[in-house]
Amino acid sequence: MDNRGQQDRDKALITNPKQINAADDNVHAIEWEDFENELARLWSLTSALKEANEKKQSLQEKLQSLIQVKTESLNKLNELEEMREKLEAGKLVMANMSARCKVATEDAKKQEEMLSTEVRSLLVAGTSLSGARKRLQEANRLLTEERGHVKLKNVQRKLRARQQYMISQVSLLYPVKILVGPAQEQELESYSGSSRVGNASVSKPANQGSLTILGLNLTMLPFTKISFFTDKKEVQRSASALGYVAHAVSLIASYLRVPLRYSLRLGGSRSYINDHAPSVEPASSDLSSDTAFSANVKQAVFPLFLDGQDTTRAAYAVFLLNKDIEQLLNFIGIKSLGPRHVMANLKELLRSVQSSEYIDT
Repeated sequence: MDNRGQQDRDKALITNPKQINAADDNVHAIEWEDFENELARLWSLTSALKEANEKKQSLQEKLQSLIQVKTESLNKLNELEEMREKLEAGKLVMANMSARCKVATEDAKKQEEMLSTEVRSLLVAGTSLSGARKRLQEANRLLTEERGHVKLKNVQRKLRARQQYMISQVSLLYPVKILVGPAQEQELESYSGSSRVGNASVSKPANQGSLTILGLNLTMLPFTKISFFTDKKEVQRSASALGYVAHAVSLIASYLRVPLRYSLRLGGSRSYINDHAPSVEPASSDLSSDTAFSANVKQAVFPLFLDGQDTTRAAYAVFLLNKDIEQLLNFIGIKSLGPRHVMANLKELLRSVQSSEYIDT
């Protein structure tokens, strides 16, 4: 309590006697002689209290400062802990990246080696291609000249002559003749059954049963009117004839370098022909998907002989064989005689290849 506060209190007691009476119980009476001493003591106590308050305030400020420093230190420690965790995570990421980088480097080295090998191969191929291009240009230059065109025609004539000779050997191996009597056969050259494509005159083909191959005639009777009383030897002769025709067609196709649409599986009188048509008629939903459509396509095999009582499959096999002969006829520019003339079409194919017009075309 300072001096001014004491004076205010004294004034209040003088101006308000009731307060003096009310505070009599708490007021300690002091002699006037001791008043100055007591006042000095109170003054010193007031000074000490003020000094203590100032020290207290100073200590509070220091304590507040220390608390703030402690709080900041704790915050710094938390931040350092977070930074340490982030650093550990960064080290782990760096380790993973280092391992991946090592693997990627090894892969890059392998790819570089592969690319260098491919580049070397490309260089070699480029050199070969350059040489082939030069040779092609030289060949084109020679062909554009009159002498080169003549040379090309001569090569083509030689090739056709070679094909004609090889197919003539097939004709000798499997001679197709016209049966004009019980024991008489007419040679191949005396029969002309068709004409070139573009010519309107087409000769009437000979009867299927009047043509023989190696003395065996092909009759469709076993395939259309088979019964229990049918001559089994006749069925066997037809199967053998079809085996001869299939072998002859296969040889001619290889000499002419024509891939047959319906491939043959040769086996003499037990030969087969393959059909790559869809085995099941595809639905409209199948047509929308190529994969679904290709799943329905599979190779079907048909016998070129009477297999038990299944005449339909054998007849279809003969039909496909005739289609192969038609393909070869169309390749050399000859019209087919029809879908039911296997022997006549084969005879016309052999005759046309052995004619002089074949070499000059």
